[in-house]
Amino acid sequence: MRAGLSQQVIKKIVNAEHHDPFEVLGMHPAGGGLVVRAFRPNAEAMWLIGSGEGVEPAAMDRIHKAGLFEARLAGETEFFDYRLRVSYPGGVEVVLDDPYCFPPVLSDFDLHLFAEGNHEKVYEKMGAHATTVRGVEGFLFSVWAPSAKRVSVVGSFNNWDGRIHPMRVRGASGVWELFLPGIKAGELYKYEIRTADGHITVKADPYAQSSEARPGTASVTGVPSAYGWADKGWIAQRDARLPLDRPISIYEVHFGSWKRPAGGGDPNYRAMADELIAYVKDTGYTHIEFMPLATHPYDPSWGYQVTGYYSPAAQYGSPDDLRYLIDQCHQNGLGVILDWVPAHFPTDEHALARFDGTCLYEHADPRQSLHPDWGTLVFNYGRNEVRNFLTANALYWFEQFHVDGLRVDAVASMLYLDYSREHGDWIPNRYGGRENLEAIDFIKRLNEIVYGYHPGVLMIAEESTAWPAVSRPTSLGGLGFALKWNMGWMHDMLTYVSKDPVHRKFHHNQLTFALMYSFYENFVLPFSHDEVVHGKGSLLGRMPGDDWRKFANVRALLGYMFMHPGKKLLFMGIDIGQWSEWDYSGSLPWDLLAWDPHRKLNDYVRELNRLYTGSPALYELDFEYAGFEWIDFSDADDSIVSFARRARNRDDLLVCIFNFTPVPRARYRIGVPAPGFYREVINSDSELYGGSNMGNLGGVRSAAHPCHGREHSIEITLPPLGCVVFRPE
Repeated sequence: MRAGLSQQVIKKIVNAEHHDPFEVLGMHPAGGGLVVRAFRPNAEAMWLIGSGEGVEPAAMDRIHKAGLFEARLAGETEFFDYRLRVSYPGGVEVVLDDPYCFPPVLSDFDLHLFAEGNHEKVYEKMGAHATTVRGVEGFLFSVWAPSAKRVSVVGSFNNWDGRIHPMRVRGASGVWELFLPGIKAGELYKYEIRTADGHITVKADPYAQSSEARPGTASVTGVPSAYGWADKGWIAQRDARLPLDRPISIYEVHFGSWKRPAGGGDPNYRAMADELIAYVKDTGYTHIEFMPLATHPYDPSWGYQVTGYYSPAAQYGSPDDLRYLIDQCHQNGLGVILDWVPAHFPTDEHALARFDGTCLYEHADPRQSLHPDWGTLVFNYGRNEVRNFLTANALYWFEQFHVDGLRVDAVASMLYLDYSREHGDWIPNRYGGRENLEAIDFIKRLNEIVYGYHPGVLMIAEESTAWPAVSRPTSLGGLGFALKWNMGWMHDMLTYVSKDPVHRKFHHNQLTFALMYSFYENFVLPFSHDEVVHGKGSLLGRMPGDDWRKFANVRALLGYMFMHPGKKLLFMGIDIGQWSEWDYSGSLPWDLLAWDPHRKLNDYVRELNRLYTGSPALYELDFEYAGFEWIDFSDADDSIVSFARRARNRDDLLVCIFNFTPVPRARYRIGVPAPGFYREVINSDSELYGGSNMGNLGGVRSAAHPCHGREHSIEITLPPLGCVVFRPE
């Protein structure tokens, strides 16, 4: 050993136990000169190569057999650029830049913002980023692990050896960083972490923007996307005004099972774009909502157990492939919504759980951290850096992938400390209540940040309780979402239509109850993936009666949905009359469209979308009492309801009547808002849609016959299990 470096320090370096390797490695002043130290495990010899012309390489002295070398340069006082030449057994030699000669890269301001939870675009700093430092190209790696004793970058470039590239910790921030020169895009990497108790764990990068396809779990170095977006016009018109008074008809898609390639394997974002977009556009939807597309290693989770929040699922293609899919949607007039999962994360060893050996992203107490429904972990929303991780992630999908909305999963489980927990299995808040105050603050701030950057997007809550003002601005005491799924309406309607029609008159309130609260929130009416799994059967399959009645029931139900106040969402397969439950591992049964009942049901959904998107009465005043008017909700004995929908122009209206029994009603009279001819604009019983073709020969003229409190009325033929809609002319 040479003077100046103790055996204890040497041992820490060669065993990768030193808390700050930059104190030892690299170039340092020493006794009136300079010393350069480098550690390369198993190296036989090492030379210091100066940057000047004609400078001969200087042999470095081995100071430990494991591969620790140093060169002492007497009389040298000015730091200079250098490289290392390393010789390994078998005559292998490499020339490389020394990572430990470079200064810190992250600014103190970046670290300050992150520590207080306000670095809104922290994804531009954390993770792995192509960087040039002092004219040298490489990658900057940075990760938050405040309780770690040591963190190293490991990967295919260093044989996954944690001794080679230990990182520097940036003071009390808990952030570790290291610039690695010469690293290229496409390298696999992780972080090897020595915990406070000396345990070694290897973790994927929480901020990785590209990941290995499952079953691999490594992160992947990438470069800033060079994708050339062509949706500037779309983004400009989207953000020019709020979307709530426009039609929103969402097609919910699980990308992996919409249509698998004929040869097997997973579909590709880019390869499937044309076919998926053509179908959605032709069927008349306005938006596609993708179930989670962030990295998830477990397919049966459908994407809801996320391990890579910043990296698109690699089994479906590259990040730029996903950008292409979204860009093509925009160029075809379709918005894109992503499912986003800030409520919980899985316990996978390589991911966020006990990231630095402590409960970093989650709570330490299982009464706060363990999610009883899914066996996952709950984020600690009270920790600044965790909130920053999530809010920046939401912005990341808007900024980097141009999505038009996020549907936030399982909001109810975030709001309540006792969600799905028994008495004694949860900890009250500081006031003794069950509300998760930290989660509430996080949600409000999240929505404020998102709408501050992108005023025309949709933040949508899947919230299943009666929590007030979910879709009201935070300035008015709300949570700040634009829309909320109406889970109550969905469950009431599915319960109602699954009953034999002879019994429906006893459950008439399930058909009408939602109108008691429909205007308290900005609702989406969903028939989602959750309703066609876990033994519930398909929507078509749960209908009572023979096949004809099943299809007629579905048509009546979908007609009711499209005419009812609220935006619309249908899960894939419903609109082709899928018989079986949805299976994430297969494809939709597209061959059903060869059969008339299924093809005609699909035509009916197409016509519903056409009527909906072309009728301001069905969307302009979705969230105002002025847009809805009951005609008759009291005919429980016949299971019939009727109402009118209005636009801002009060003369623009539709009259909607629904018969939820298989009994046709001739000469059925309902009151109408004004005299005139009422054109029949859709009839679910049309032969075109698979019905019995019972209708009104194009329309009816009103008579001065008082009915339902109105001076004029129309007398119509109401088909069995039918939906008929009239527009006055």
